[in-house]
Amino acid sequence: MEVLLQNIQIFFQFIFGHLVMINLVFAVAIVFFQRKDPKSVWAWLLILYFVPVLGFIFYLLVGTDMHKKKMFRTKEIEDKLNNAIRRQEMLLLEKELPESYAEMKDYGDLVLYHLQASGAILTDDNDVQFIVDGKEKFRRLLEDMKQARKSIHIQYYIIKDDEIFASMKEILLMKVREGVEVRILFDGMGARFVKPGVWKELEALGIETAEFFPPIFGKLNLRINYRNHRKIVVIDGRIGYVGGFNVAREYVGLDEKFGYWRDTHMRITGSAVSSLQVRFILDWNFAAKKRTLSFDQYIEEAEVNPGAHCPVQIVTSGPDSLVQSIRNTYLRLIHKAKRSIYIQTPYFIPDEAIMSALMIAVRSGVEVNIMIPCKPDHPFVYWATYSYVGELVLQGAKCYTYNNGFLHAKGIVVDELVLSYGTANMDIRSFALNFEVNAIIYDRDKAEEMAGYFREDLKHCRLITRNAYQGRTLLIRCKEQISRLLSPVL
Repeated sequence: MEVLLQNIQIFFQFIFGHLVMINLVFAVAIVFFQRKDPKSVWAWLLILYFVPVLGFIFYLLVGTDMHKKKMFRTKEIEDKLNNAIRRQEMLLLEKELPESYAEMKDYGDLVLYHLQASGAILTDDNDVQFIVDGKEKFRRLLEDMKQARKSIHIQYYIIKDDEIFASMKEILLMKVREGVEVRILFDGMGARFVKPGVWKELEALGIETAEFFPPIFGKLNLRINYRNHRKIVVIDGRIGYVGGFNVAREYVGLDEKFGYWRDTHMRITGSAVSSLQVRFILDWNFAAKKRTLSFDQYIEEAEVNPGAHCPVQIVTSGPDSLVQSIRNTYLRLIHKAKRSIYIQTPYFIPDEAIMSALMIAVRSGVEVNIMIPCKPDHPFVYWATYSYVGELVLQGAKCYTYNNGFLHAKGIVVDELVLSYGTANMDIRSFALNFEVNAIIYDRDKAEEMAGYFREDLKHCRLITRNAYQGRTLLIRCKEQISRLLSPVL
């Protein structure tokens, strides 16, 4: 034992004696072996300077993308979907598609971009219903699950083994006994509070489960980046849910820390559900390995609904994508705004292009409205958010903190003509590091409805005035500056 202690002492003496040289080697590795935004590189070098050696270990866990190409494989969809994409591209290039949708004549370029960049098909036979309350969301979801006849596909980032999941499991087990196929895909970090025995029990009872990037050592997940942040439910291939609510008691307002949980989810029927089903199958096949699913078996023809005519594109992005599709959606919509922009997001850490676009919009006379929470669930992220919001306040934007609990809704409405809501925050992590999914809705009525929810939320908000922001305390200013420096790695 004494020899071991002596060896440990010698080891640490060596480390501290050569700290400068070791840090230099690590700095070279960060600068020259990773293709990163310069601001991100400087942030990591700052961490390495203040936290020698341990900072590099943190970089390996959070910042590195040296194995990204090995972690993801290119995913192809069926030929019939590719054919649909080509047909829509031809219609757009021939200017025929925008004429079919008078209200989206200014957004044909955005539709074409997503067709070419990510294969996102535009469908117009959809009915979209917004759900902004957690209890209402789970009430409707469980009712739809009870009516399932063929399959229930569930994908969430966060699942906790509490009363919300218990009510869901009861129905799912009942449907399995009726012969319905049930699958649950969960993220290895987001569902870390669920004991492995729970999933084994569900498997034994007939529910298939798959874990996206599971932890390596017990509950310790060394892969902090590349989390699957999507929330998708598809029932019988005909009803789809997508949005911000996860599966836990805080999402229905039962956690005293957060209070009321304000979020946005969408219940969709129509052909757009097939796009959600495709996304689930792709993610399932990646995580489940040998238990893969075929598209032909689960892609259903949409039921004819004469009253449904809402144009929708389901857009996904992630570290396996060549382009940041959802980020580019936000950027393009901001640039195209003529009258108004409404943004709701719990985390507002935009990159330089998004920030510049918003500043240009403000100075061009566009009414820019941004709503963030009044309380942090991640302190560094919150104070970085407050810093960026404050910068826009000084330029003339209207920025608000939501004071009726916690704001978790994620999306943008432009000119009350088009909107994009889903799982992606307005931050660098959602843009580049997480797997996300948003619905772009090209419909005046739906955009006006979502803007109406924003205005209703204003009753529970506090306007961040120029004077209030300039008069913030020295402590808050310090928190902002430190968090702002770290924002490229948050």
